[in-house]
Amino acid sequence: MHASLRSMGMVSDGAFTVVRALRSTLGNQGTLVVPTFTPGNSLTSRIYLAKAQGMTPRQLESLHARMEPFEAATTPSEGMGVIAEQVRTTVGAARSDHPQTSFAALGPGARWVVAHHARDCLLGERSPLGRLYDCDADILLLGVGFEVCSAFHMAEYRLPAPTRQYDCKVAGRAGPHWTSFVDVDLDDSDFGELGRWLEVSSCHGGEAPVTRGRVGGADSRRFSLRWAVHGAVAWMASSRNRPHSASEAHCPR
Repeated sequence: MHASLRSMGMVSDGAFTVVRALRSTLGNQGTLVVPTFTPGNSLTSRIYLAKAQGMTPRQLESLHARMEPFEAATTPSEGMGVIAEQVRTTVGAARSDHPQTSFAALGPGARWVVAHHARDCLLGERSPLGRLYDCDADILLLGVGFEVCSAFHMAEYRLPAPTRQYDCKVAGRAGPHWTSFVDVDLDDSDFGELGRWLEVSSCHGGEAPVTRGRVGGADSRRFSLRWAVHGAVAWMASSRNRPHSASEAHCPR
């Protein structure tokens, strides 16, 4: 789930109420999973580059020393919203240990979903998205658009894609340290266009794969993660070789 509490309007007790309602709807057998990304501890993220712009070498050294290392148990997510933070901090939640693209989960499948998140696989088959794909999970966009649909990134791992180095600060038994790895250079600048194409193309004949409705004041969508990934592969294969307009990115780059 990707969600915006603000889009829902007034909700008594805010994110707590939303998460409680979602868990009640899922029932005892359902598992709620949210992204809890932390791009700020990377030397290449947009957050870091904005802070570092114009700094001298000494100032950069000071910035690096002040950067908080990622620790799955305590590090807040960045830019994921208060509902994602509510899931992460709820008693019984489990979280994957990737320093850039962790996921938090609540429910009977929580620990299975977030286990063994490969360092060099931010959002591919060896991430929680891969396990959600395997169990044919649904995606809920609650008051947000396709622009933030992280599952689309799985398509980038199934097609030829550029790679780059990621440098992140992480916590360890011997103290904070830097770790580096190479992975896909994630690009979500065209996800809005991709999502609109999927939604329109799916309306021709048969049952529409996207269920759309309102939750409070929030325009929301629910659809199969597998369907989204397969559609994204087809769309990217034919569309990524032509220019598109850039939009605000939500992936940690």
